[in-house]
Amino acid sequence: MQEKDITQKMLEHYNDVFADIVNVLLFNGERIVKENSLIDTPTVSSLKMDRRIHHQNRDVSKYWQHNKINIAMLGFENQTSPNKLMPFRVISYDGAEYGRQANKNHADEDNYPVITLVLYFGYSQRWNYPKNILGLLNVDDRLKPYVSDYNINVFEIAFLDEEKRKLFKSDFRVLVDYLYQVRTNHNYNPEKYFVQHMQEVLDLMSAMTGDEVFEKSIENTNIKEAHYMCDVIHAMIDEGVERGRKEGREEGIQKGKLEGIQEGIQKGIQKGKLEGANIIIRLYEILLNEGSMDKLKRATKDESYRYELLKEYDLLKDFS
Repeated sequence: MQEKDITQKMLEHYNDVFADIVNVLLFNGERIVKENSLIDTPTVSSLKMDRRIHHQNRDVSKYWQHNKINIAMLGFENQTSPNKLMPFRVISYDGAEYGRQANKNHADEDNYPVITLVLYFGYSQRWNYPKNILGLLNVDDRLKPYVSDYNINVFEIAFLDEEKRKLFKSDFRVLVDYLYQVRTNHNYNPEKYFVQHMQEVLDLMSAMTGDEVFEKSIENTNIKEAHYMCDVIHAMIDEGVERGRKEGREEGIQKGKLEGIQEGIQKGIQKGKLEGANIIIRLYEILLNEGSMDKLKRATKDESYRYELLKEYDLLKDFS
């Protein structure tokens, strides 16, 4: 989770991305928050509990200013899975900033609201927990009139409708598009988006999928110089195909054709070596085109699983 948080922060930290997220989710795409009106804030705050000082760390936060006067503090909290206690976390983060404003050293300053956006990146399930404090509490009916509620703003990125998705203009739209496609058809065919922060996008995609394919791809010169996600995916496929050929040449010498297929990339003798290599390459292409990065990662390491995939995708029919 820590690695995912770090990579998500890298992209969201850019003012163009931060402003885009806020404008789409809060203002329906109207360019209300400008890049040059955002100022970085410390993300660490302190909380005294059990006679000890505890530090809590927001994911990303910025002051939205006009003429150097704070209009609001805006913060993001990233979640890849639903968190039942999220309302408690958010009120703690927000309360720390309100507490800072309550300090006598800031008594003469104008006060401003604190708004936290919980960005939920899960796509296999909806956010299924309460989005307010009272939804978590077991409160006696006689006390309810006196218990203050606190609502949180949860945005389920993979479940945004098409109208909302098309409002994103920054690199964040790559993630939005990816999550939606994987949720709805388990495949990813990127549109020709120009990507300004390619490395941060690929790092984020790697963290989201739990797969190193995206992260390692940044070392590929063709990918490093690419500015469109469709070019990146094509380069990744070419890289995977070439890797399969190389592995087939190196390992196919030692094993027979059938054994090579069963054990993965060991390709067989003579003619069987080349045929076995091609069948593994075909499997890699299918998995990459499907966006099945988890399957691809496991298939490159687990020979028995790779053989099962060959059967599942009916790639052994020519050898039966």
